[in-house]
Amino acid sequence: MSLIDKLEWRYATKKFDPKKKLSAEQLDNLLTAIQLAPSAHGLQSYKVLVIEDPEIREQLREAAYGQPQLTQASHVLIFASYTTIDGEFVNDFIGNVAKIREVGIEHLEAYRQSITGFVDRLAEDQKITWSHKQAYIALGVLLTAAAEMGVDACPMEGFAAGKFDEILGLKEKGLTATVMATVGFRAADDEFSKLIKVRRVKEELFIHV
Repeated sequence: MSLIDKLEWRYATKKFDPKKKLSAEQLDNLLTAIQLAPSAHGLQSYKVLVIEDPEIREQLREAAYGQPQLTQASHVLIFASYTTIDGEFVNDFIGNVAKIREVGIEHLEAYRQSITGFVDRLAEDQKITWSHKQAYIALGVLLTAAAEMGVDACPMEGFAAGKFDEILGLKEKGLTATVMATVGFRAADDEFSKLIKVRRVKEELFIHV
């Protein structure tokens, strides 16, 4: 199938088969896709928590209004944004660039100043909002990669972020929950898998200028 065919195939899975689990290779490929997702300035201002522990998932389900995907799916992936993005955060990134590309950090000074200038222009609440947006880009890559691999996924915003932060100890890590996705394999009796995908026609969706 082409990528378009696979995007037609995918849907926000409402009922997973709890007996079917991702292989270690499948999970690693999904995580690699997230790792390679585009990110403004390359900063990757978020972390991704991979939740497998059944007890934690039960707690998260309660904080997600009882949605069954939290305990049915093979894995739960939670995107959590950093709450502090400052000069130190940028310096750590620049240090990593210098290490990986094997260049002297002094040659990256203009790059560092450019990113620092962008970060410093944002108010603290704007930084968190910006970080949330970056996490959503990675989520989109995850969903596309899952479809390409024939893995089902469901992006989910319906949860109490404060409760998630508490359950997962995110505040202590300088993080806050942004969005999540459950991944695995659809149950044979998930009625939503049989529905025709509904999207706006291209003439309504796109404006050519």
